Amino acid sequence: MSGNGYLQLALYLVVLIALAKPLGLWMARVYSREPSWKGELLLYRAAGVDPKHEMKWTQYAIAMLIFNVVGLLAVYALQRFQASLPLNPAGLGAVSPDSAFNTAISFATNTNWQGYGGESTMSYLTQMLALTVQNFVSAASGMATLVAFIRGFTRKNASTLGNFWVDMTRSTLYILLPLAFVWAIALVSQGVPQTFSAYPTVPLVESVTYETPEKTTVVQKEQVIAVGPVASQVAIKQLGTNGGGFFNVNSAHPLENPTPLSNFFQVLAILLIPAALCYTFGVLVGDRRQGWAVMAAMTILFVAFLALCVGAEQSGNPMLAKQGADTAANMEGKEVRFGIVNSALWATATTAASNGSVNAMHDSFTPLGGLVPMWLIQFQEVIFGGAGSGLYGMLVFAIIGVFVAGLMIGRTPEYLGKKIESFEMKMAAITILVTPFVVLVGTAVAVLVDPGKAGIANPGAHGFSEILYAFSSAGNNNGSAFAGLSANTPFYNTALGFAMLFARYWLAIPTLAIAGALAAKKSVPPGLGTLPTHTPLFVVLLMATVVIVGALTFVPALALGPGVEHLMMVNPR
Repeated sequence: MSGNGYLQLALYLVVLIALAKPLGLWMARVYSREPSWKGELLLYRAAGVDPKHEMKWTQYAIAMLIFNVVGLLAVYALQRFQASLPLNPAGLGAVSPDSAFNTAISFATNTNWQGYGGESTMSYLTQMLALTVQNFVSAASGMATLVAFIRGFTRKNASTLGNFWVDMTRSTLYILLPLAFVWAIALVSQGVPQTFSAYPTVPLVESVTYETPEKTTVVQKEQVIAVGPVASQVAIKQLGTNGGGFFNVNSAHPLENPTPLSNFFQVLAILLIPAALCYTFGVLVGDRRQGWAVMAAMTILFVAFLALCVGAEQSGNPMLAKQGADTAANMEGKEVRFGIVNSALWATATTAASNGSVNAMHDSFTPLGGLVPMWLIQFQEVIFGGAGSGLYGMLVFAIIGVFVAGLMIGRTPEYLGKKIESFEMKMAAITILVTPFVVLVGTAVAVLVDPGKAGIANPGAHGFSEILYAFSSAGNNNGSAFAGLSANTPFYNTALGFAMLFARYWLAIPTLAIAGALAAKKSVPPGLGTLPTHTPLFVVLLMATVVIVGALTFVPALALGPGVEHLMMVNPR
């Protein structure tokens, strides 16, 4: 890799870490102050919400579920009736029931898996009122759940965790909306469209002649260019770790991501809020070192996987060198305007976070290069992870880590002054077992039944990788795809839809249960046997917990997919 490549990666990490502190401090102030702005209070009054009313963890979870179900039904209805609704200049018809079901679940759960082509399926109204709105509120739901989880550590002998409606409103009003506005303006400056105009038709520089299936010769002299309110959706899709693209090829599209600078803005936005929330965590628990320790663990793991992905794509395919190619570096499926380094950086960032947007086709990566985004997803999206959901997932791993450390020294484990006992560990066990169960069972079923096998375009190990990636993405609320798999079918729309439902809420609910149990406990002062959780030793322990759990769960499946592919590439027969 050239010096320019190293400089670009270093610049990205420096800017990300530099922005994490001020944004994290702002978010801590947003969540810790009392409601005072008249506009915010007016919203609560209009919705019939008492901002001073605190909720038990069960009430908090129910409110979160009700809100998400209502959003899911609204997205489904807008898709099914879009043909008769306004802001549909292309005259697009209703979305099929199975695709609408999958998309509604996908956007409500912050997954944003897309089995359809956005510009040829969704009207402007559906893109804005259904998808973009869910990009805001699904991210805000995750951030609210995280704040409630943090309160479990900071409160003593308490039965409540705050108010879901207040936390979600603040996440949207003071954090997501201002950031999205700034990012949208920046993207428009780079040429990303933001318009309600109809799709324009432009003359081709050179006409194209082709033959239809009916054996009719057609000469095409014009092309329809899909446009729309793109910048506003792209801004929040990245900041909210949503990832759903306005166009079919997502951020590889020249209008959704036209320049290297727009690419930098977008890939920075993917990890910005998850990174800043680590600092927010440290501020809210009263020890900023705790936030830096968690962020250090995330960053070290991220850099390690980034190095593997960049190295694998730079090394490329040895079969190309054997055929006399000038370089074996793998540019297949990548945009020339971004190159290998920025494509690998994006692939690593989008799967470290539960974002799922792409600026290159992961299906075309080398076996080891493709293993990186797949494995990062399978780490349950805790290496930065989604907005809110990534950090509370990592904190669950921290609880498991201190529990294991406590067993090793024969002392009741403690984390941030709270004893970790059997109930917390049972709930933590649920959170780390649900997604592997969903992913591995879903993959096994898909490779056994005919509707699952019918979607495979590439037989053999790579076809298995495509299915494993799809269920890993849905089962961990990522949303990216290996492509090559025909997933917009009733079987995959239904199976992946249910995978997304289980993955989101069977993690959030046990997390809130842990928070409720911790809030009810008194704080325990640190003693001689207390494991410090802000030291390099704890960072190593936390990373080891994440890697070991992820490795033991998915390595056999990865060996059957990317592992076999790599061996076939380096030693073909």
